Amino acid sequence: MVDTVKPAGTSEEVKPRSVRVVLMALMIAMLLAMLDNMIIGTAMPTIVGELGGLEHLSWVVTAYTLATAASTPIWGKIGDMYGRKGAFLTSIVIFLIGSVLSGMAQDMGQLIGFRAIQGLGAGGLMVGVMAIIGDLIPPRERGKYQGMMAGVMALAMIGGPLVGGTITDHMGWRWSFYINLPLGAAALAMVSAVLHLPKKRAQGKIDYLGAALLTVAITSTVLVTTWGGTEYAWGSAEILALIAVGVLSTAAFLYAETKAAEPVMPLHIFRSRNFALMSVIGFLVGFAMFGGVLYLPLFQQSVQGASATNSGLLLLPMLLSMMVVSLIAGRVTTSSGKYKIFPIAGGALMVVGMFLLATMDTGTTRLVSGLYMAVLGAGLGFLMQITMLVAQNSVEMKDMGVASSSATLFRTLGGSFGVALMGSLFTTRVTDTMAERLGPEAAGAAGSAQLDAASLAKLPEAVRDAYQHAVAAGTHSAFLLGAAIAVLGFAAAWFVKEVPLRGAGPAAPAGAADDGKAAAAAQESLAH
Repeated sequence: MVDTVKPAGTSEEVKPRSVRVVLMALMIAMLLAMLDNMIIGTAMPTIVGELGGLEHLSWVVTAYTLATAASTPIWGKIGDMYGRKGAFLTSIVIFLIGSVLSGMAQDMGQLIGFRAIQGLGAGGLMVGVMAIIGDLIPPRERGKYQGMMAGVMALAMIGGPLVGGTITDHMGWRWSFYINLPLGAAALAMVSAVLHLPKKRAQGKIDYLGAALLTVAITSTVLVTTWGGTEYAWGSAEILALIAVGVLSTAAFLYAETKAAEPVMPLHIFRSRNFALMSVIGFLVGFAMFGGVLYLPLFQQSVQGASATNSGLLLLPMLLSMMVVSLIAGRVTTSSGKYKIFPIAGGALMVVGMFLLATMDTGTTRLVSGLYMAVLGAGLGFLMQITMLVAQNSVEMKDMGVASSSATLFRTLGGSFGVALMGSLFTTRVTDTMAERLGPEAAGAAGSAQLDAASLAKLPEAVRDAYQHAVAAGTHSAFLLGAAIAVLGFAAAWFVKEVPLRGAGPAAPAGAADDGKAAAAAQESLAH
């Protein structure tokens, strides 16, 4: 396996060190987005305890993911048309502004609004990293740098809960947002200094109509999943109106994309069976991962009595398993060019892991829950890198930006749907169980109590016991739904077609050199 790439039309080789410096800057930006989600997950119970609004808990995440989902396709298209570097730096600045405002929030409504601003920036962070990597490195060679990506993901997913818990316990939850500032400043400085990509000129206008219709479709659909059965009855006029808006806006969006000169999401990329399947599987990965990260700490703090710091450490079995398996899968894919087995194995383990988590109750030990989390983590590890890799390999280089943004969008949407649907089930089940054990009035009073372990310890024993059973029942329903949804991912994985990966490698196809020229051209600027 070679360590250099020849720029198109030259005999000069770009030093791998140059590529690694650029990737290091990108990894810091990726860490910025990933670390935030992991930190907030463990801080959430304490945030609700101070600001109140348990019934709006899921919206702290939903607002973020909605804004991310709505802005992701636009960021991808802006990068394709005007250049990725400017779009990428802008997204970092917006993310940092949202972080500062979120840390200053005085009530749950403000926090939800400021998290939406954070989400707008986050939409450009992840798609920018993935698209730039897709430009610089052909899929077959990407495994050589997978260790860097896996290391960053491990740092975020393992260190995030620990950092979030420690900050929450000792400095206050507001610093869970302020911690983004030094990291963001470092990302801005490094990306500005070392990332040099060929400049692009706009060849058309942004598809604002398509972006607006997509935003309406996403928002109305998630509102249905969030409010249905909780805020409003499923057959109420509000829910039916939202369903109608979602269907009509989706149909209008699909029609608009067929007419737009520069569609925000070109429909022709879905003609590739693998791309369409990876979009579905990526959606389901987001569903499982976001739901797990949000509701596992709630279970651990409320039922198992862990502090915010300890609940972060208790997520280690899932996160370590996910990172180790992801790294192994990446290396095997790079050396062999084979990958179909990984989505199948990942889908199966995700189903089993979700079902095992659904069996947890008030008597489940931390060891047992840790084993269950490790199974889910292994499933996610088989799927995390492979879905983006195969999606990018399934389109032409000119569509790399929109393909990366579309794949990222579906994963983000999966997270939004997962949090919304699992949150709806969780809230309903907690409320019903509390009412069964304590009566409606007592249940209402207890339901407003803080969720952190210290506050629960101050409750009367009968109320605390009822609340713990209610949370256990809520997580059971949430993860049971996750297991049912994961079955779809397992089924979809069987239809993936193993297409050779572009780029260098022992099994590279004859046309790989041509496919790698676009990536090599992007790297040419790094040699200067």
